[in-house]
Amino acid sequence: MSSSDRFAPAPGLSRNAVIILSVVLFHAVALWALQTGLLRRAAEIVIPAQVLAEFITPPAPEAKEPPPPVQPPPKPVQRQPVVRQQAPRPVAKPDPLPAPNAPMGVAEAVPAPVTEAPPTPAAPPAPPSPPAPPRIELPSSNAGYLNNPKPTYPAISRRLGEQGKVVLRVFIDAEGSPQQIEIRQSSGYERLDQQALDAVRRWRFVPGKRNGVPEAMWNIVPINFVLE
Repeated sequence: MSSSDRFAPAPGLSRNAVIILSVVLFHAVALWALQTGLLRRAAEIVIPAQVLAEFITPPAPEAKEPPPPVQPPPKPVQRQPVVRQQAPRPVAKPDPLPAPNAPMGVAEAVPAPVTEAPPTPAAPPAPPSPPAPPRIELPSSNAGYLNNPKPTYPAISRRLGEQGKVVLRVFIDAEGSPQQIEIRQSSGYERLDQQALDAVRRWRFVPGKRNGVPEAMWNIVPINFVLE
C-alpha cells in the first residue's frame, strides 16, 4: 500500500469530516504534551540573562593644605605733635627824642580819581508845528455895489396872509455867480418858496476865499417874508 493510499480518506467520509477530525487530533496531542511536562522542560531551558552592573567608586579628592592665616596689618603709631616754643621777640620802644639826622617823611597828596560823566543824550528834535488852518472867507450878498433886488411879495400871498422864512443853500463859483440852489428849509407856502428861488438866481455874490484866493463853495442864504 502506498503512502497516498494510507492517508486517503476512508470511503464514505466527506472532506469536512476529515478537517474536523484533524483539529480534534491536534488539540488532543497538545493536551497530552501539557500533562507530560514537555512544555515545562522547554521553559526551564530558557535562562534569563542577568545584567551585572559594576559600580566604580570615583577616587577621593586630594586634601588641600589650609592657607596660612592672614595677619592683621600693624596699627599706625600715633605721634604726638611736638610743640616748639618760640623765643620772645624783642619789643621796640619808642624814643621820645628823635635823632637829629633822621629823615622827615613828606606826605604826598593823592589826586582824587576823575570820573567822566556820561554824555548827555541829545534832545529829540521837536515835532514840526502843525500847519496853520486855512483862512476861509464865506461868500456874501450884502455888498452895496451888488445891487441885488429884494424878492417880490406875491399879491395873492398878501391877501391870504401867507408869511414865513425860506432858507436856501446856494453853490457860488469863484466868479460870484450862483450855480446851484436848494431849499434847505421851506416857508410852508409854495408861492413864497418859488419867489425866493427866482430872486436869488438873479443875484450876484462876493465869492468865498481860502487864504485870500477866490474859491467856489456853498453858502446859506435866508429870506424872510413878513407882512407889514
